[in-house]
Amino acid sequence: MADGREIIYFDADPVSRTAVDTRDLPRTTTHSQTRFDPLLGEWVVMASHRQTRTFLPPADLCPLCPSTPDRATEIPESDYQVAVFENRFPSLAPVHFELPPTVDGSPLTRQREGFGRCEVVCFTSDHNSSFARLDDRRARLVVDVWAQRTAELSELDGVGQVFCFENHGKDIGVTLTHPHGQIYAYPFVSPRVAKISANVDDYRKAHGENLFGDVLTAERESGIRVVAANEEWTAFVPPFARWPYEVQVYPHRRVADIPELDDAQRDAFASLYLDLLRRFARRFDTPMSYIAAWNQGPTPKSGVPRDDWWLHLQLFSMRRAADKLKFLAGSESGMQVFISDTTPEIVAAELRELG
Repeated sequence: MADGREIIYFDADPVSRTAVDTRDLPRTTTHSQTRFDPLLGEWVVMASHRQTRTFLPPADLCPLCPSTPDRATEIPESDYQVAVFENRFPSLAPVHFELPPTVDGSPLTRQREGFGRCEVVCFTSDHNSSFARLDDRRARLVVDVWAQRTAELSELDGVGQVFCFENHGKDIGVTLTHPHGQIYAYPFVSPRVAKISANVDDYRKAHGENLFGDVLTAERESGIRVVAANEEWTAFVPPFARWPYEVQVYPHRRVADIPELDDAQRDAFASLYLDLLRRFARRFDTPMSYIAAWNQGPTPKSGVPRDDWWLHLQLFSMRRAADKLKFLAGSESGMQVFISDTTPEIVAAELRELG
């Protein structure tokens, strides 16, 4: 790209990609940082430069649409299938720079540069489409993109976890409405994955079994909260769901991350995932906003065990009724204690009936 960022095109069949970024852009110089919270034992990313990022432009100024002779965008080609590029306003960037070991005036707060990588994944060149409207072949291509990018980013020294996700809908807080997702390569293992890993390890020591596997087996056998399933995957509302509408999707055969999925698993996921997204879109009069979050294991270089990790996807929405949202207020934001406004068993039945 004109400012030195990388862009990668993915096509189901070979396509010549020769377009040049004609914009006059300055070289990117991102200097975010991470600070360690000694009370919670968690890293916090400081990225104040993101205050100036693009916010809900009109469709004719969308930076994720293909370029035209009259307007150059983030994607130089006049059309594309799936495109991945480095975020222009990244929370983390693959650069190193010197910082004092602790924050000025706070010797207990460690700090370091915000090393990592943030990528944008455009699912289609059609601005008015969505992931739910993709066909099976395109959805499968996106799965392959997630796998390829996860494998490559996991090889970067200093990356502890790769997080593929999609924020969909204004209620979630998206700043661009074009169908797209993101990939973060964190320089640490996220608090969620670290906590789950510790609980999985404790369960293995106490019971000699895999906690993920036992949760999946219980849900498949009871069927009470299963929304949909095929020969390779089961989607169910967890009995401990935090969000008003939440589905977790597990492969029947354990893998630690997306690159480990075989062809059969990738095909079956694409089909089941499209089914779930379409159910979310039909639950109310207007499609639900949602977050789709891949829970991948720590990278092999992270130093955190991943032998028991079981890849799974969380699909959840803050919509609790046709005209109501779930806000993370005092208990959730202040104490991290979620209070659910719905019942997992009822939600599962509602989503099943939409099949």
